[in-house]
Amino acid sequence: MMEEEELEFVEELEAVLQLTPDVQLAIEQVFPSQDPLDRADFNAVEYINTLFPTEQSLANIDEVVNKIRLKIRRLDDNIRTVVRGQTNVGQDGRQALEEAQKAIQQLFGKIKDIKDKAEKSEQMVKEITRDIKQLDHAKRHLTTSITTLNHLHMLAGGVDSLEAMTRRRQYGEVANLLQGVMNVLEHFHRYMGIPQIRQLSERVKAAQTELGQQILADFEEAFPSQGTKRPGGPSNVLRDACLIANILDPRIKQEIIKKFIKQHLSEYLVLFQENQDVAWLDKIDRRYAWIKRQLVDYEEKYGRMFPREWYMAERIAVEFCHITRTELAKIMRTRAKEIEVKLLLFAIQRTTNFEGFLAKRFSGCTLTDGTLKKPESPPASTNPFLEDEAAPEMEELAMEKGDSEQPKKPKAPDNPFHGIVSKCFEPHLYVYIESQDKNLGELIDRFVADFKAQGPPKPSMDEGGAVLPSCADLFVYYKKCMVQCSQLSTGEPMIALTTIFQKYLQEYAWKILSGNLPKTTSSSGGLTISSLLKEKEGSEVAKFTLEELCLICSILSTAEYCLATTQQLEEKLKEKVDVSLIERINLSGEMDTFSTVISSSIQLLVQDLDAACDPALTAMSKMQWQNVEHVGDQSPYVTSVILHIKQNVPIIRDNLASTRKYFTQFCIKFANSFIPKFITHLFKCKPISMVGAEQLLLDTHSLKMVLLDLPSIGSQVVRKAPASYTKIVVKGMTRAEMILKVVMAPHEPLVVFVDNYIKLLTDCNTETFQKILDMKGLKRSEQSSTLELFRQRLPTPPSGPEGSSSLSLLAPTPEQESSRIRKLEKLIKKRL
Repeated sequence: MMEEEELEFVEELEAVLQLTPDVQLAIEQVFPSQDPLDRADFNAVEYINTLFPTEQSLANIDEVVNKIRLKIRRLDDNIRTVVRGQTNVGQDGRQALEEAQKAIQQLFGKIKDIKDKAEKSEQMVKEITRDIKQLDHAKRHLTTSITTLNHLHMLAGGVDSLEAMTRRRQYGEVANLLQGVMNVLEHFHRYMGIPQIRQLSERVKAAQTELGQQILADFEEAFPSQGTKRPGGPSNVLRDACLIANILDPRIKQEIIKKFIKQHLSEYLVLFQENQDVAWLDKIDRRYAWIKRQLVDYEEKYGRMFPREWYMAERIAVEFCHITRTELAKIMRTRAKEIEVKLLLFAIQRTTNFEGFLAKRFSGCTLTDGTLKKPESPPASTNPFLEDEAAPEMEELAMEKGDSEQPKKPKAPDNPFHGIVSKCFEPHLYVYIESQDKNLGELIDRFVADFKAQGPPKPSMDEGGAVLPSCADLFVYYKKCMVQCSQLSTGEPMIALTTIFQKYLQEYAWKILSGNLPKTTSSSGGLTISSLLKEKEGSEVAKFTLEELCLICSILSTAEYCLATTQQLEEKLKEKVDVSLIERINLSGEMDTFSTVISSSIQLLVQDLDAACDPALTAMSKMQWQNVEHVGDQSPYVTSVILHIKQNVPIIRDNLASTRKYFTQFCIKFANSFIPKFITHLFKCKPISMVGAEQLLLDTHSLKMVLLDLPSIGSQVVRKAPASYTKIVVKGMTRAEMILKVVMAPHEPLVVFVDNYIKLLTDCNTETFQKILDMKGLKRSEQSSTLELFRQRLPTPPSGPEGSSSLSLLAPTPEQESSRIRKLEKLIKKRL
């Protein structure tokens, strides 16, 4: 029973002492121990097995038990000591708590005493300062009353003085007094309910009204609407009256300005009436000369009469511009048939000069509808549309800034007066557009006549293909027209001019460029084998002469220049036209036309070289390849092809030096044209003996090397051919070599031959396989069985036993074939 109770006690103790992992970890960190008895996952069985691993170790069991009992007694002693040490802790804690509560009660009592004393002090301060606050309020009210009385005295006296001075027209004193009276009157807005104050306010308003009427009457007397100006000129009275007008209702000021300007420009309306000779466009200078004299006269006589902030001189000039624009528009509508291009441009030029003069002299602050033009910053380029349009100004600006970076250059200085008069010419700019249409037509006709008379240009081989000079002339004229038109208008006339540009870009492309490309002849004039064998250097195989080749390259270079410059022209037109019209500027059709000319030029060069090689390929296909007895040097037809390539390609390359990308296109197109044609003629070489196939393989390798060197052939500077071109040549000529290797392979056994074909050519075309059989010279009966086997083998991939059989073809089993292949390799290595 005792043992059972002990076991139950142990289990209950373990349940109570089951600690959380966090608590157990904290205990291990505070009291680290390596004793297994201190571990949370203590296992009694494992511990006993550790103490007694074998039966022999049970001999000292008594010793182990005694050690454990000793350890238990020590633990009991430690626990007893700790428990006894904690006996008085509770009593000490209660005593400390009671002492803390007593301290808190004492502190609360002291805080309450301090609060009561503070309330008493505040009440004492209020009693002390009650009389002081009353005195402060009295002082503030008394000060306000005195100030108001002073203002009232000043207002009453000021109103009396104002009325008296107004009657005596003492405008100088009134100007200072009126402003002061109005400032004082602002302090009485809160007292307008008092009759006396309201009466004074009404007297001030009446005085202002009387002053305004009196000043207007004085100006009407000094500058009557009908008649001439007062001989004595402006007086100090009117100058002081203007100062008063600044204080009065703004309508008074506007009325004075309006009447003065109307009277000042009344003479202009009489002198330049519609029925006067000086009113027409040819004498437009006289209008601007008249207003310049008037401005000088105004500065001398009336410059000091009006305040500077009125900007009277600028207002006179602006009103003159509005009147002039209206009058010019009216007279041009009446005499529209008399307007000629030179006259119109003359008038516009003089008008824009006058607007520039106004911009230099005035700020434009009186304009209500003036808008500033945004500066343009075109990118750098060599074409005429991107030249510095304001080079001197921008150079000076750069020197002033001392900055090496080129500043953005505007189209023109900001001019708020731009279009203030010249806007009236816009409805008549169709005359200018029609004139430019006619001039451009004549220019194109002259280009055509000059080309026919002078012939094609003689390009220098050192500088690359020459651009036709007419191209630069055309775009320089375009730039002139565009700049001139943009100065006249940035609206619909620019769209009309763009349409004219499009028309003559198309005409230039077709009449000058495409129309002068050499024509290919229909008769090819093929060569016989004997003539081909006798062909020497300088033979007239090429269709185009040296001059014709240079002309094609020149036209190609010109078309490229036109393409790039047309794109820049479109950008410049979009910069100069109104934002709402930008979408209507589109020269993509013209750029496509020049791209077509470039493609046609490249195609002509390719066709010429391709046609020059045709007789050699024809001779190759007509040779008796079954009769070739030994493999020698390259065949004559290969020499002929190389000769034509060396004759044409250096000329084309030198003349397209400035357009390298188009020379690369020429090389790629020639390779894409020549290689398939070579393979086609290769299929015509039938039947072919083993030696003949070896000779053709040697020739094919020679042509491959020449084609790979085509971009730099005959050049002192050797450049690596473009990767895209090299890929085309390697792929095409490797196919030709594979065809010949299949032809050289024995056709028996048939399975090996078919698998060899599929592996080398990866071509599942029955027609191609049929051609190879023809080249080998097989009979129809043999071809039928071979074709049948070929069709059967097509779906089966070259893997497994068939793949191993096809791989075995790489090392031919016949000794004779092996020796011939080695001989062929030696010949190729010798040539390389």
